[in-house]
Amino acid sequence: MGDEMPDSTQLLIGADLSGQPIAQAMRLANRHGLVAGATGTGKTVTLQRLAEAFSDAGVAVFAADIKGDLCGLGAAADPQGKVAERIAGMPFLNYTAKAYPVTLWDIHGQSGHPLRTTISEMGPLLLGSLLELTDSQQSALYAAFKVADREGLLLLDLKDLKALLNHLRYHPQLLGEDAALMTTGSSQALLRRLAVLEQQGAEALFGEPALQLEDILQPNADGRGRIHLLDASRLVHEAPKVYATFLLWLLAELFEQLPERGDADKPLLALFFDEAHLLFADTPKALQERLEQVVRLIRSKGVGVYFVTQSPGDLPDSVLAQLGLRIQHGLRAFTTKEQKSLRAVADGFRPNPAFDALSVLTELGTGEALVGTLQEKGTPEVVQRVLVAPPQSRIGPLSAAERAALMASSPLKGRYDKPIDRESAYEVLMARKELGPTEEGKPTADEPSFTDRAGAFLGTTAGKALKSAMQQAANQMGRQLVRGLLGSLLGGSKRK
Repeated sequence: MGDEMPDSTQLLIGADLSGQPIAQAMRLANRHGLVAGATGTGKTVTLQRLAEAFSDAGVAVFAADIKGDLCGLGAAADPQGKVAERIAGMPFLNYTAKAYPVTLWDIHGQSGHPLRTTISEMGPLLLGSLLELTDSQQSALYAAFKVADREGLLLLDLKDLKALLNHLRYHPQLLGEDAALMTTGSSQALLRRLAVLEQQGAEALFGEPALQLEDILQPNADGRGRIHLLDASRLVHEAPKVYATFLLWLLAELFEQLPERGDADKPLLALFFDEAHLLFADTPKALQERLEQVVRLIRSKGVGVYFVTQSPGDLPDSVLAQLGLRIQHGLRAFTTKEQKSLRAVADGFRPNPAFDALSVLTELGTGEALVGTLQEKGTPEVVQRVLVAPPQSRIGPLSAAERAALMASSPLKGRYDKPIDRESAYEVLMARKELGPTEEGKPTADEPSFTDRAGAFLGTTAGKALKSAMQQAANQMGRQLVRGLLGSLLGGSKRK
């Protein structure tokens, strides 16, 4: 790329073996990217380097801190040994050890600001994926959301949804023509799934005050983009589905709320999805199709999505095809399957006549990578073997005292820390005569149970015909209810 010093118009990655800087135009950073490689090859440090480059250019960053050491971005580096040697070999870096503006988040509110959304904003499609519902259970969930929308019942947290489901069990008339979708089995299964979700600690994810996207996009006082880190060190192991679903929700909300920007000199936001394979593991086909569509379209709204994973094979081909910047750290290939995967990775780069990418993949040392950037016109550049530039912030985690100091000085201090429980579906339903606080879940003496009503009808010929058409009805309902591309509700149950 010549001897020019990269600046904030460039996303600097490192240097090739001849010492020349390797970078990509910042205006192409909304074309998404991939950081891949085996454990211990340097993916986290590369992610840290990219986050710094975005921040310096005034671009906001949201990333998951899987191992707990990405938070080192909040402290200045103290380069020594091989790191100092690499810096000395890259005079174009204009290296200055410095801390970056970091905001810490934690769904449980322990190591960062609490991170919440509402049930209605999550929507039935994403919530169904989180609960791992069957088709019939998903249909019942859509029916419940439809009632909440029609009745103006706010679904903010898990107790709101549980109260609604219990109410519908004994008042199926509220479902109208959708009564057959809410069978006793589906209703009970939904309540069991919600109980499992609570046991995983996911209850903390739902409620208010919910995350406001403008708080993520707000720049630091010095003009740098703020780096928002979600502490996922426990979450990704204890509740991986909750982790993946939250990231999908964030992507959906950004897509829906941000205006079209067209071509711009830099993105608004860079999203880093670590352990990216979790986003696609056991994901329903309908949700995966919408996810692929959002990834394709969200670039026009100024959002660059960067997937971090061990192997590109962890991502669907339709997603891989949309990724511009590719940074591939070393891979190991001991089995026939791994060797086949290795060849696929090498074939994903535009060949460089100077070396064989397939051979180099198993030779790369820590902090080295094969890098495929985009040319100015957006076409792939030939692959380069690159030494990744060391970050200017600390490589390694913050201490507990340093985290506490960041929290104390956070511009969002006090905004999300205290939960709010305003009147919503739970309180409204409890206040109704037919569902008093001590009678929740019980029909009155003269009121037929849900099983009596729905079961008797479904035993008839007409009932069986309706039962066989359940899925078709649910699909139609889904088309009416899905908001944007990832399924949040229209109208009354949306947070106001």
